[in-house]
Amino acid sequence: MVENMALSRKLDDNIELFKKIFKKHEDINYRVIENIYNKKIRICLISVESMLDKVLINDNILKPIIFTKLEDLNLSSNKLDKLLDSIISTNEIERTSDIDKLVTSLLYGDAILLFDGLDEGILISCKHFEIRSISEPSSERTIKGPKEGFVELISVNISLIRRRISSPNLIFKFKEMGTETKTTVSYCYMEGIVNDKIVKELENRLSKIEVDAILTAQQIVELICDRPYSPFDTIGSTERPDSVAGKLLEGRIAILVDGFPVALTIPFVFQEYFQASEDYYVNYYFASVNRAIRYICFFLTISTPALYVSLVTFHREMIPTPLLLSIISARQGVPLPAILETILLLFVFEILREAGVRFPEQIGSAVSIVGALIIGEAAVTAKLVSAPIVIVIALTGISGFLIFSLKGAIIILRTLFILMSGFLGVYGYIFGIILLVLHLMSLESFGVPYMLNMTSIRKQDLKDTLIRAPWWYMKLRPNIIGKKNLTRKKNEK
Repeated sequence: MVENMALSRKLDDNIELFKKIFKKHEDINYRVIENIYNKKIRICLISVESMLDKVLINDNILKPIIFTKLEDLNLSSNKLDKLLDSIISTNEIERTSDIDKLVTSLLYGDAILLFDGLDEGILISCKHFEIRSISEPSSERTIKGPKEGFVELISVNISLIRRRISSPNLIFKFKEMGTETKTTVSYCYMEGIVNDKIVKELENRLSKIEVDAILTAQQIVELICDRPYSPFDTIGSTERPDSVAGKLLEGRIAILVDGFPVALTIPFVFQEYFQASEDYYVNYYFASVNRAIRYICFFLTISTPALYVSLVTFHREMIPTPLLLSIISARQGVPLPAILETILLLFVFEILREAGVRFPEQIGSAVSIVGALIIGEAAVTAKLVSAPIVIVIALTGISGFLIFSLKGAIIILRTLFILMSGFLGVYGYIFGIILLVLHLMSLESFGVPYMLNMTSIRKQDLKDTLIRAPWWYMKLRPNIIGKKNLTRKKNEK
């Protein structure tokens, strides 16, 4: 649209040029002003009304230009720059003749000053966006930790990170992505700690993204991840600035997308699914117990339905006799086989869970709880399902809530294990576990093994995996990730 266009030295021609570019835009304002002491100084202010800080424009730009006594401008010298610096009180002023840059900046909330006799535009940063206040992320709550979460404005998110890491080694780099949206994307890392190979690999993958719009961080995840068809994430995400700061100090890289209140972190390894911010704000004994519970719940949520189906269908001799008699008695009159009964109830459970999320907050939890109680009791009374399977599904669902970030992978694994157990019994379940382990061992995140430290027997490697070790014991950063500088403590060997 702006190719082969250039500014001229005539103000009226430049105004017509911008009106031609924005001929269908009704929210673009053009205001021509003159200095009351020197009528030769004519200036046009171009801005987008809805994105403008009107107080700043009136007090710091328009009034000084109109009411300050000015001499004739020598636009071929540095006098204009000195004049702008002395009468316009804003943080950012830039002279440019690049039409594309002027248009992009204008649509992002900056104002343009056009001077009569100057073939350049003056970009002034005076954008003003309405943003929500900083609050605690609803999906990552802590009892003792900070109550701050990212917001949609990238500049605020950067300030939240810099406030926690006041170091010149914290490097932020910026990239504009999306030919139409021109979304600002920033990635940051700790110089001297980060693995340079990972930084270069990230820059290489970002440079290959050619799309017309970047509206969410998930688009970037799917465009740069190692294994897009795997149900497991190889790029992490968090809404907490303190989590991002901790990961940066381990040698990871964080990616921020303007307009999205989540930071992406790379590399991401399997053990991070089971780490919670709360672990680092409570006693390490209690944190280690909680983390162990999460690992156990992961096993329960993917395995309990499959084991129930295999035992009830193929291996009844493995069930204690009193329990077996109770299950057989409960299943009397139930028309469905165990595998269909299990899949049906899991499907109903996922409907109730999704309904609880999508309903308004005031009634969502009530609908899900009441719905589960009524449907479960009615189904058992009508002999559509047996009572034991209701207990199994309840244990499965509650266990899955403890590691909600693994929700997608859990649903897929749980279903596959049920199908394999329904046709092959326990052998099918064991075969499924073997395939799962092989898949996890084959994954990488930007060259870092996905099961990093999970298979190690060295105490130093296990310090923040299955348990949360005391702070005084965690002397080294994760190997490979913080390869350049593994030592956390100063002068520590």
